[in-house]
Amino acid sequence: MKNFSFCLILNLRLNFEIMRVGFEWIIDAFDCDADKLRDMALLKEIFATLIEDLGLNVIEERWYQFPIEKGITGFALLSESHIACHTYPEFGITTFNLYCCNRRAEWNWEENLRKKLDAQKVKVTFLERGAVEARVS
Repeated sequence: MKNFSFCLILNLRLNFEIMRVGFEWIIDAFDCDADKLRDMALLKEIFATLIEDLGLNVIEERWYQFPIEKGITGFALLSESHIACHTYPEFGITTFNLYCCNRRAEWNWEENLRKKLDAQKVKVTFLERGAVEARVS
């Protein structure tokens, strides 16, 4: 009876798979060139490269540059979800967030941010969001 119960549970589990409702990349880049973190055209270029490389679809973009330290916040609403960035030139730090409802190819954040912003350290955190069991037919 013990083996039967195990097989029944195993067979029931085989009819399910884990479904994820989103994939998120959280990026922190440190010791960046402060002037580059104040350059809105450069940040827009990074967004454009990311969008093209990953085949994303922009619905709308918004950008704002703060008056004192000239830090920048950028946001792109995507049909797949969103991209956001925030720069802190006074600290040499920028942060990015990319959220997609479908898994995308890996984008080389470290290489791209080192090249474009002179980042000395780039930390990338990847999350699979909203994992739920879904019945497989």
